[in-house]
Amino acid sequence: MEAPWQEIKRQVMDGLDMSREFTDEELRERIALAVRSYSKEKLLSLKVRESYEEQIFNSFRRLDVLQELLDDPEVTEIMVNGEAHIFYEKAGALYPWTKAELSRERLGDMIQQIAGSANRAVNEANPILDTRLSDGSRVNIVLEPVSVEGSCISIRKFSKKSMTLERLMELESLSQEVAEFLKLLVQAGYNIFISGGTGCGKTTFLNALSAYIPKTDRVITIEDSAELQFQNVPNLVRLETRNANGQGAEEISIRDLIRTALRMRPDRIVVGEVRGAEAWDMFQAMNTGHDGSLSTGHANSDRDMLLRLETMMAMGEKVDFSVIQRQIVTGLDILIHLGRMRDRTRKVLQISELCGIKNGEIYLNTLYRFQETGVKGEKVHGIWKKESSLQNRQKLEEKGLAYSG
Repeated sequence: MEAPWQEIKRQVMDGLDMSREFTDEELRERIALAVRSYSKEKLLSLKVRESYEEQIFNSFRRLDVLQELLDDPEVTEIMVNGEAHIFYEKAGALYPWTKAELSRERLGDMIQQIAGSANRAVNEANPILDTRLSDGSRVNIVLEPVSVEGSCISIRKFSKKSMTLERLMELESLSQEVAEFLKLLVQAGYNIFISGGTGCGKTTFLNALSAYIPKTDRVITIEDSAELQFQNVPNLVRLETRNANGQGAEEISIRDLIRTALRMRPDRIVVGEVRGAEAWDMFQAMNTGHDGSLSTGHANSDRDMLLRLETMMAMGEKVDFSVIQRQIVTGLDILIHLGRMRDRTRKVLQISELCGIKNGEIYLNTLYRFQETGVKGEKVHGIWKKESSLQNRQKLEEKGLAYSG
């Protein structure tokens, strides 16, 4: 059975002149008129009328039943598993969303609205889409029948407030000593890679580090869908991949963008995340004078990340394994591994320096490691133990930055 607000929406649509664009204000005015007309007959309360107006507007211009979750600053993830099941994450825990329902048609409209607003296409020929919302939230869409139980939407929200190392210290994600050390590394131009599992805060951490890039540097970011929110970087160029489509547009991959970026006179190149053969191109950039470059990748430990990088680079170029290892060691200076604790907090677990190759393996000099000291009220407590000192201090010395560790 059609809900009352959906009946009003139909009346609004019937009265719209589809040959021209309507502003949000014009659309809201037409919706309000239609709701008032309907209310004269049904005697709706002011609260119900306002609710109908918002639902109808959201269905036209925003994300329909998901908009309330998007507007909630405490919600970090939204998951739509077909039209029958909606879940959201708040404070690290998952909950079902029972305030609203979706029909198959409304879900399809919502998906096309997301894709259209990002100038992307998702259809039977291209049933998987990675994109972003206007607020920067990351979106993944998988259409049925690839998604067996119905089309799926996964939305990862980012805080509207820019994340800083100071804020991460307040959240006990790292200590002040570690934060000051990382600031120096970024300022001096050390090449840094951030690893960790899904949802451990790699993109957030990368954004926080970007605040310490010198303002004189030209920075080029490269991503599948532009999510990075760099602050205080005046000379910034943001590049985003493009999928091929049926209108003749060819694919533009991460590899294509890295090669293009090298011709754009960058000081630093930032690859939002490496997943495949583009790792080879990224390390070529790191090895050709682009000090201070940054990137992230998925792995369960820093050692696993190195193995993954070796594998990904082998996908990009057929060269001897020892050449790949030398490229990594000469290109990458620091590996930061993040993790999500059992109390759902995110922390820096380990910071390591790459110090050559020993016995056929890349040697990691562990600088800091998070060490648990106990659990109080389900909250994990610990300290960041300094295990050794930085060996390669050349970049710090060249920039005249004092380091006493």
